[in-house]
Amino acid sequence: MRQTKKISVSNIKLLKKQLLSWSQYSDSVIWLDSSDCKHKYSSFDAILAVDANTSLTTSFHSAFEKLNNFKLRVSDWIFGYLNYDLKNDLEDLKSDNIDNLDFPDLFFFQPKKIFFLKDNTLTISYLNEFSNLINEDLLKIQTKIDFHSKTFPTNKLKIQQRVSKERYIKQVGILKNHINRGDIYEANYCQEFYSYGGIDPLDTFNKLHNLSLPPFSVFMKNNFHFLLSASPERYLKKERRLLVSQPIKGTAKRSSDKLEDSKLKADLLADPKERSENVMIVDLVRNDLSRIAKKGSVNVEELHGIYSFKQVHHLISTIKANIRKDISSVDAIRASFPMGSMTGAPKISAMKIIDDVEDSKRGLYSGAVGYFTPTDDFDFNVIIRSILYNSNISYVSFSVGSAITSKSIAINEYNECLVKANAMHKVLEN
Repeated sequence: MRQTKKISVSNIKLLKKQLLSWSQYSDSVIWLDSSDCKHKYSSFDAILAVDANTSLTTSFHSAFEKLNNFKLRVSDWIFGYLNYDLKNDLEDLKSDNIDNLDFPDLFFFQPKKIFFLKDNTLTISYLNEFSNLINEDLLKIQTKIDFHSKTFPTNKLKIQQRVSKERYIKQVGILKNHINRGDIYEANYCQEFYSYGGIDPLDTFNKLHNLSLPPFSVFMKNNFHFLLSASPERYLKKERRLLVSQPIKGTAKRSSDKLEDSKLKADLLADPKERSENVMIVDLVRNDLSRIAKKGSVNVEELHGIYSFKQVHHLISTIKANIRKDISSVDAIRASFPMGSMTGAPKISAMKIIDDVEDSKRGLYSGAVGYFTPTDDFDFNVIIRSILYNSNISYVSFSVGSAITSKSIAINEYNECLVKANAMHKVLEN
């Protein structure tokens, strides 16, 4: 059981900074921030979950079964992540590529302390046995800014590409050969950028967040593993019987010139290649959801919606369904994971080919972070536009990708990746 307290907030921006800074004393932190991107499917403006009361860390083996058991046993809010390589628990797949980050495949925790921010109200929710700390913690949060529990050694980083431009173009050719043979219709091909050197995770996150102001921003700390995410994409949300998925396919750079920026946006919306990518993934999501949805309830609410963020324009579609009564939250995720926007179509064939063509193990990249509620609802994002950091070995990594179809021009796909990588490059190298 939890004890709650509500307070009115006058300075939202300051409170967010105070909450995130204060949370750094803990080894278990998840901060979710919508960056004031108001959306009809958003339940909260920001959430902070801190201090693990109990937790689950596991490899992909029987991971979804373990997650379901943990969720039922705790019967409370749990926050955590789903690593992309949980696919190996769902299908006969494997990943033998380079993995220097070494994140566990799945991590969830029941927080002692949760803070929900909605409009001008902060709702504080502590487990009963820690509720005596609410007022003390609130005073600390409101009177201090800098709570860094340790000083991180920082270095000027030199970012390296795991895949050369020449190799990237060659691998796109291999993927297009698979497409031309009919093995797949589309594959999301990703490449890693990396460096060895120390960063300050909170400072790096704040810089990345301010550059992008995305609707699914995440700061996650699990001991020495950090996720610093500026994700614009929702994977899947469940609210009562409603399921909502919002895949992104279609990207164009922004311009500081208003006329050029408007043209880039219009060109993206009109581009047949980008639109066809989006349609393929919408069909894949509809197929995934149809396996767990009430018959006839899967529908596309918005196709090719165009949305502008600080770094890029995106085509985003919204697919809705009503989940069957016999399907649990974990079942819903199991049926649709990994998300189609990060795999390709058909999904299983695409994932097999991706593992052969890519040079790095994806790990948490193109996985998901979010939460389950005590009432069996959930909301998860897609881990893209994100920096991953293992402070134990001072290894920094980020990956970017694009959808390869029969119409793809390799150099254009390569340049699209560089556009997506721009914010992470800026933050880490400057």
